[in-house]
Amino acid sequence: MQLEVGMILEGKVTGITNFGAFIELPEKKTGMVHISEVAPTFVNQIRDHLTENQVVKVKILSIGDDGKISLSIKKAMDPQSRQQRRRPAVSPGRPDGFEWTAKKQDNLSFEDMMSKFKSSSEEKMSDLKRKNAGMSRSGGSRRGSK
Repeated sequence: MQLEVGMILEGKVTGITNFGAFIELPEKKTGMVHISEVAPTFVNQIRDHLTENQVVKVKILSIGDDGKISLSIKKAMDPQSRQQRRRPAVSPGRPDGFEWTAKKQDNLSFEDMMSKFKSSSEEKMSDLKRKNAGMSRSGGSRRGSK
């Protein structure tokens, strides 16, 4: 089988390093998946995503003149599973149900959007000041006493 750029095939993880994983391909060829191509999310530790002898689906990104084969696991995934993994329903450490991005409202003028932003900003600042005032009254200050 002649390997070509763009092919999607299965291979076995034969080695894991801090920067990537080595994958055994058909005909005893070996390619490497860089850490940035392991998953559609940020990868801190490759071993959190892969184990040695695991069979994975990979896409051939490039084949160098020197025979080095660059692979991607995330680009071998179907687009739907890539989207699902990229955007978890609720990220750890964030309040459930909190809307981090504003909903697009096409029919508002710039002035209306600015007015809404200013009102929202003032509410948030007021809440923050109220919270900080409550902490200082209850002795919950984070600064050490002198």
